[in-house]
Amino acid sequence: MIKRFIVIVAVFFTVVATAQENVSSPYSYYGIGLTTFKGTVENRSMGGLSMFSDSIHLNLRNPAAYGRLRRTTYAVGGSHDRLTLNSDNAEDNAKVTSLDYLAIGVPVGGNLGFGIGVLPYTSVGYQILDVREDVASRLEGRGGMNKVFLSAGYQVIPSLSIGVDANYNFGNLQNRRTIVREDVQLGTRDISRTDLLGFSYNFGADFQQKLKNGLNLHASATFSPTTTIDAENTRSLATIAFTGRGELVVEERDLEVADSELQLPSKYSLGLGLGKSNTWFFGGEYVSTDDNSFLSVNGAGGTNANFAKAAQYKFGGYFIPEYNSITNYFNRIVYRAGFRYEETGLSVNNQDINEFGITFGVGLPVGPGFSNINLGFEYGQRGTTDSGLIQEDYLRFSVGLSLTEARRWFERRKFN
Repeated sequence: MIKRFIVIVAVFFTVVATAQENVSSPYSYYGIGLTTFKGTVENRSMGGLSMFSDSIHLNLRNPAAYGRLRRTTYAVGGSHDRLTLNSDNAEDNAKVTSLDYLAIGVPVGGNLGFGIGVLPYTSVGYQILDVREDVASRLEGRGGMNKVFLSAGYQVIPSLSIGVDANYNFGNLQNRRTIVREDVQLGTRDISRTDLLGFSYNFGADFQQKLKNGLNLHASATFSPTTTIDAENTRSLATIAFTGRGELVVEERDLEVADSELQLPSKYSLGLGLGKSNTWFFGGEYVSTDDNSFLSVNGAGGTNANFAKAAQYKFGGYFIPEYNSITNYFNRIVYRAGFRYEETGLSVNNQDINEFGITFGVGLPVGPGFSNINLGFEYGQRGTTDSGLIQEDYLRFSVGLSLTEARRWFERRKFN
């Protein structure tokens, strides 16, 4: 068990060392980027619901779920996005492939469980060309903030579990602006970088109650308080010339930029659902995020943007025809679907930037145990073409593995 744990930790640090941006959106130019989805493919396929928990799957969005975990479970997932970006007079395409999460959940005793993992929190990835009369500007950005989390959940009574996430947030944002003026031989280049690090916490509760006719009532709640993180800023300014091989730096100097602090806004979620064990489930969830206290980070962002309170509305569920079927494999497949709508809180040129997604997915059983391969599909849209803005349409394909061990790690053996 110790050797296996060491290997897992080594994999975590490898992923951390190679963390990358996983978005291609001009709206990631503002603030510290677009908030990424924190959850498994199973969650995402049900419209992003975080309220459903059971004994064999990880729920990365509610730490109380670890109190119901009964088997050691490994989870890893990634996605591939194909985006179409439209404005009033142009269209472009982009592709993004990313690793979305890597986690493990370990039950300890009958009512206590722990989890550890790594996943992105925000992502920055954009290339913007702005041409105005005799001035042309090229804006480029990459990076984002990631988090390593340690979670614990405890089942207080059969119907109620509580839990907490301790997150270490880290990452960097890199923004580059190149400006060229007509009839001016040399251009200017401005490069800024912000390194972010700090801790945050998330608290959760999960309630499940058996009703008549084999039905189960599900309810959940999470809360993340406002957190301050450190921002270490650097900036350089250069005069450049353009050659056949690209940019040539004529003169460059570093600028003094004061370090700062950023506040991650508080967030809470409430969910309610109804289902029948191993057969079907349907639920809804509301998520509210306070307005961000920052508009720009070390040169990124603009005066035409504002942040307000954000909200998400999610609906989804699953259906299993016959979970214990021996003769028909397709009857054991988990079929998932959902819908989500998000008010991002970002406003550009007095236009609210909202987002929606329609999701589908399947869970394919693997082997004789509870392991499965999860496939997810989503069609979504972000933004608008009004007021000179960009509308993004995307198709996302996600793949996740949920591997469950047959035995518990800390179970006492009767025979050696």
